[in-house]
Amino acid sequence: MNLKKLFLAAAVMLPGAMMAQGQTDWSKPMTDRFDLHGYAQAGYNYQNQQSGDVSTYKLYRVLFWVNGNITDRWSFRFMHDFSSVPQEFFTSYRISDGKQLNVRFGQFKHGFSLENQLSPTKQELISVCSQSIAWLTACGGDPLTGVQYGRDLGLEVFGEVLDSKLVYTLGLMQGAPINKVDNNTEKDFIGKLDIRPMDGLRLVTSCYLGTGHALAASAFNPGIAAGDDYTRNRYSAGFEYKSEPFNLRAEYLSGKDGKAKSQGWYATALVPVMKDFDVIASYDYFDKNVDMKVDQTNFTLGVQYWFYKGCRLQLQYTGCDCQAEKNYSMLQAQVQVAF
Repeated sequence: MNLKKLFLAAAVMLPGAMMAQGQTDWSKPMTDRFDLHGYAQAGYNYQNQQSGDVSTYKLYRVLFWVNGNITDRWSFRFMHDFSSVPQEFFTSYRISDGKQLNVRFGQFKHGFSLENQLSPTKQELISVCSQSIAWLTACGGDPLTGVQYGRDLGLEVFGEVLDSKLVYTLGLMQGAPINKVDNNTEKDFIGKLDIRPMDGLRLVTSCYLGTGHALAASAFNPGIAAGDDYTRNRYSAGFEYKSEPFNLRAEYLSGKDGKAKSQGWYATALVPVMKDFDVIASYDYFDKNVDMKVDQTNFTLGVQYWFYKGCRLQLQYTGCDCQAEKNYSMLQAQVQVAF
């Protein structure tokens, strides 16, 4: 059985397996089994760039989602960004009695990299993603892939073993733009290992192995034309450490699109200086094609104030050192309201 048939068979059999084993108390009111969440992020952005200064208010995201527990093992999520498109719709089933083995089918944030899994409501930077994550998870920038928001349609197996000190993810993903049918016959493999040797520390490595279908030509990868299928592989290794004095997250990422290699790394630190008030610093380097030397380095310094649970004010300055274009800087402010 080829991968496409296996993928389809798993999707068809999954609901039946859930109904056969899951249990729930249907006497409970619907509100006890469904949770509604949402957040909005909006602010101001000033940027002095080569083509002219930009001064604008921005609506970054307006997301609502519902989590539902259909049985004690079977759940689902639907998420919509009202500033863009529906982003997630998936169902998950817990096969084991504990957390060791779970399966998920639908459209969701895939497992490549450490940072891609983090919610924008928890990330330190107003721009959210590092350059490497934005490019290599198709959150924006690469004409070959378009914008996929770090998500994909597919089938994923995940779980926690060794007293939750090892978290694993294995996925067979479509590799096409979200909310679209597949644009080639290949499926992409994503694997991630998340090792947690002590409280507050995570060591994460992941890979993405697959075949892309170019949506448009890219000046950073002239060997691939629009409509071409090409090898699309990615690798990452990083860590995250959280403590009362400070939080630190760093990651190295590399990609291979056809013959073009890209690579980058980032390190982001958060230091609480008083109750609900944090100082943030970040270093972010990325080269879209190491042979063309089109690297860019961003230095960010900022502050944030949490004025209510899930709600904050942020102010950040970013200096951008570019090889391919004129250097520029940004001043950003954002308010976040979440529930």
